[in-house]
Amino acid sequence: MSDTTPALRPGELSELIRASGEAILREVLAMTEAASAHHPAPREWCARQVVGHLIEAERRGFAGRIRQILAADRPALQGWDPDEVAASRNDCARRLPDLAREFQTMRHEGVALVFRLRGDDLTRGGDHPKVGFLTVGDIVNEWVHHDRAHLIQIAQCTQSFVLPHLGAAQGFLGE
Repeated sequence: MSDTTPALRPGELSELIRASGEAILREVLAMTEAASAHHPAPREWCARQVVGHLIEAERRGFAGRIRQILAADRPALQGWDPDEVAASRNDCARRLPDLAREFQTMRHEGVALVFRLRGDDLTRGGDHPKVGFLTVGDIVNEWVHHDRAHLIQIAQCTQSFVLPHLGAAQGFLGE
């Protein structure tokens, strides 16, 4: 992929992370308990599991790794298995307001962390077992991208939940 787009500054990146966090919260808090527990297909996550994953990604991947990199010179970073962590969290059994509160707290802290980054912090990094040298800039940009992928996933959970109730309007699908 070419590098023809200008890099975003920490303040701009933090604003995108804040905005996606708000969109995620708005969508999941608008869901009923039944909708938030709906699995679009076998082995696909429900919206509650997606929120749980976002919490863990923030803790283990994004804010967690940034803090680790800022605290040490080129630290060894750890990988993690999202499916394994999702199974151990058992977010399907948790109440949606509790998950939303946990996510909101983590997101507030994460946005503040990114906002406080200086330009030279973005080039600091650590060694990841899968991708090699990973910079703070790489992590923050992945965070922006990752959020939007999971916002789409949450929206697809909602779409799947209401699909059986479209009736004749299903004829409009694909237009």
